[in-house]
Amino acid sequence: MKQWMARALPLLLLGLTPLSSLAQTKTTEAASCYLPGVQEQLHCGTVSVPENYDQPEGKHIGIYYAVLPAVQEGAKADPMLILAGGPGQAATELAPMIARMFEGVRQKRDILLIDQRGTGKSHPLKCDIERPDELIRADDEQDLAELSRECLKQYPDTDTTQYHTVNAVKDFERVREHLGIEQLNLYGGSYGTRVGLTYLREAPGSVRTATLDAIAPPQVVIGPFGQHGADAFDAMLEDCTEQTACREKFPNLEQEYYEVMAELEAQDILLETRDPLSFEPLEIKLTPGRFSSIMRVALYHPNTRQLLPYAIHSAAAGDYHAILGLMGGTMSQSSIYLGLMLSVVCSEDLPRATPELLEQDGDNQFIGSRTGDAFVDMCAGWRSSSVPGYWSDPVVSDKPVLLLSGELDPVTPPEWGEIAHRTLPNSKHLVAPNAGHTIASHTCANQLVADFIEQASIENIDGSCLAKQSLKPFVLNQNAAGL
Repeated sequence: MKQWMARALPLLLLGLTPLSSLAQTKTTEAASCYLPGVQEQLHCGTVSVPENYDQPEGKHIGIYYAVLPAVQEGAKADPMLILAGGPGQAATELAPMIARMFEGVRQKRDILLIDQRGTGKSHPLKCDIERPDELIRADDEQDLAELSRECLKQYPDTDTTQYHTVNAVKDFERVREHLGIEQLNLYGGSYGTRVGLTYLREAPGSVRTATLDAIAPPQVVIGPFGQHGADAFDAMLEDCTEQTACREKFPNLEQEYYEVMAELEAQDILLETRDPLSFEPLEIKLTPGRFSSIMRVALYHPNTRQLLPYAIHSAAAGDYHAILGLMGGTMSQSSIYLGLMLSVVCSEDLPRATPELLEQDGDNQFIGSRTGDAFVDMCAGWRSSSVPGYWSDPVVSDKPVLLLSGELDPVTPPEWGEIAHRTLPNSKHLVAPNAGHTIASHTCANQLVADFIEQASIENIDGSCLAKQSLKPFVLNQNAAGL
């Protein structure tokens, strides 16, 4: 119960989940290893770095890395470096997905996975929190500041103010130097695009190309996602209306969503299910916050987005099985280390979240200010310090950069990609009309990335294949009619 609660609470509030692991603190030469979900033998190691680069003789932590070797012999000298998202994903835990997604890149190049400090096996900031009643608390009974304080207490000897994006880039540079690599091809997804842009600013000589997928430039504030989620929800409603079968099956979909929200505002609903890890009986109180967060997270990917009309309609009729299915499905996604997420967001973004910005973000009916409020509350219990102002300046670089956006993305909209594009004169911004978050995972963009890295130029990158992907039809009933 404790493990599932610790995974579920941040998911329901923020669309993120923490997971535990062990840190290593000693520099080691690359050795053969295996990662879960990858059958082949890899090369792994650990590089020791200062926790605080201003105190190089002080505490050191280990930065863990793994190399997915190129398929062909004679790999090219410039591997792809994966910059994980979140913030708080561990790159090595994405290895199975990365191996599938970038099969084309791996034909000629190694893929380098480095766990960002605070994740995976790089001094992870996990959260083991014993709150057995958390899933049956009402929204106004949840004390997120206390939750983050409980997490912070587990790291009395860790300076959490040092777990930020600039230090992550410094760590990656130490690993690059350790491996004797001259230049890297960056791929960053979501928050990883912020890391990629920071890399272009802090260590441009180490970068050959950069692909930024679902762009979050430093000028924007990540955390308050209410307005973007509302826009994506409205687009889903419009798409249902334009599909005849969906329109006829769910003619009052928007009204039904707000009816469910109103019903939950009046009285939370207690649901009985099974713990997806232990299969033991479990009770969950469905609240407006949990329901709307499940909806928002489902908008990230076309495969879960297409289930929303049926899930909403069923909930309006008092059947919450589809909602529980969506909740369990999103929990199977890659895990997030909550402490690292808070260390980044609470120092780099929330100090810039003005009352006016938060009010504007919360001015929507879909989810209101819940995402912004959750981050504000959690940051109130976390130790952080504001970063220098220049961190949020536009990144200017003449390196070849491929920018990728999904038109249906509920968290990093295409206009954020345009913001980054303005100061990257050697960049191309491609938008996939029927795609969601991080489009290389579910469109032809993965092949475009392989072509871009091979050419190291944006000149001949043709994104027309992105427009050929049709909108997924919506599921009409529990038997998946409509597909």
